[in-house]
Amino acid sequence: MNKVLLIIQREYMVRVKKKSFILMIFLVPALIVAMFGVIYLITTYSNDMNKTRTVWVMDESGVFTGKFQNKSKLAFQTVTKSLVDEKSDLRKNEDDFLLVIPTDYSKTDAVQIFSKKEANFTIAGEIEDQMNTIATGNKMVTAGIDTLKLHAIKSNISIAAKQITDKGEQDSSIGAAYGAGIAGAILVYLALFIYGAQVMRGVLEEKTSRIIEVIVSSVKPFQLMLGKIIGVGLVGLTQFVLWIVLSSGVTYIAGNMLMKDKILPAKTAQMKEHQPIKIQTSPSNSTVPQSPAITAYNSFKTVNFPYILGCFLFYFLSGFFLYAALFAAVGSAVDSETETQQFMFPITLPLLFTYIISFSFLINNPDSTLAIWLSEIPFTAPVAMMVRIPFGVPGWQLALSMFMMVVGFLFTTWVAARIYRVGILMYGKKASYKELAKWFFYKE
Repeated sequence: MNKVLLIIQREYMVRVKKKSFILMIFLVPALIVAMFGVIYLITTYSNDMNKTRTVWVMDESGVFTGKFQNKSKLAFQTVTKSLVDEKSDLRKNEDDFLLVIPTDYSKTDAVQIFSKKEANFTIAGEIEDQMNTIATGNKMVTAGIDTLKLHAIKSNISIAAKQITDKGEQDSSIGAAYGAGIAGAILVYLALFIYGAQVMRGVLEEKTSRIIEVIVSSVKPFQLMLGKIIGVGLVGLTQFVLWIVLSSGVTYIAGNMLMKDKILPAKTAQMKEHQPIKIQTSPSNSTVPQSPAITAYNSFKTVNFPYILGCFLFYFLSGFFLYAALFAAVGSAVDSETETQQFMFPITLPLLFTYIISFSFLINNPDSTLAIWLSEIPFTAPVAMMVRIPFGVPGWQLALSMFMMVVGFLFTTWVAARIYRVGILMYGKKASYKELAKWFFYKE
């Protein structure tokens, strides 16, 4: 046991003392903050996004004249010149558009839009939506339907999600659960590949440099493999914990700044008008309109992050031990990194399959039979369960999944160790699945 601890200590200290490790601890959260900051600055101060575009409407049908509604970045004007002159003006004003609506506008591709720059999907989509609304209203009037009464009876209903738990009803957010599930699946998937590959490269480097022959003279192959796996796993755990702490601190500070910027202007405006100050915490009853940033912040407050983070750490460690053992076996079986591809794909295929369907099927059907089975099978559970957890998983399913993960990584470690003990001393012989099977059945 002391030898295993020494190997763990060496693998851990060698990696955490690297400048790249220390740099990445602070660089990753900083890059995430910088990315969102750049996106905010671009969307807020970009001239191309904030400039108002003018759409000149030439309506030969007379149905749409004066009925287009101006938007914040889109203004509609009726043409005052001929078609030839309007097209000539477009060459001078690259931000303008000319919308030509013929008498028979219902025909396919009958309506045309001219511009010096090609119209983007947002502008074209807005024009199409307004035209369809106007045309539908015109048909209703022709059919004798009172559109004023029709629009008056429209409702604006929003759904407030509530989750029933053993402690009672709790606020929840479908969007926040969706985001947390996708984020958890991506992080687990990347972590297993990144740190598992580190184990494989470490084994391969020691084998190709022949240093492994000296090491195994003092320690058993199983102890060496176990120490290397645990050491690299602790490095990954340390990095993720520090990223979580830093990211949580940045999120907390940013959230308080957003709330401060939102509440103080409301207080000031009410004090100037000598009105009583009323601050309500419920977004649905707030007298101040919620910005998208405030809405997102309030939504994510409904997510049980301590519970999700606890599950993430478990599935990261158990999934890492499971896949790292197999990666170590692959690293011991080959003589170069290019030879690892034939063994890597079958090993990672279950994880890759689960990752791909997470964005389409699992996230929309977290309680389906397929989702339940994938979250119980050890090779797919790390990704599948992280998708399901934000939506709520029955306790017995979570307990069974964790039990299967423990059994799974113990079994794979035993299998990988039997291949590892022979493979690390094999040189110059190209490994195959048949050879790996022989190594597995070799006696001690």
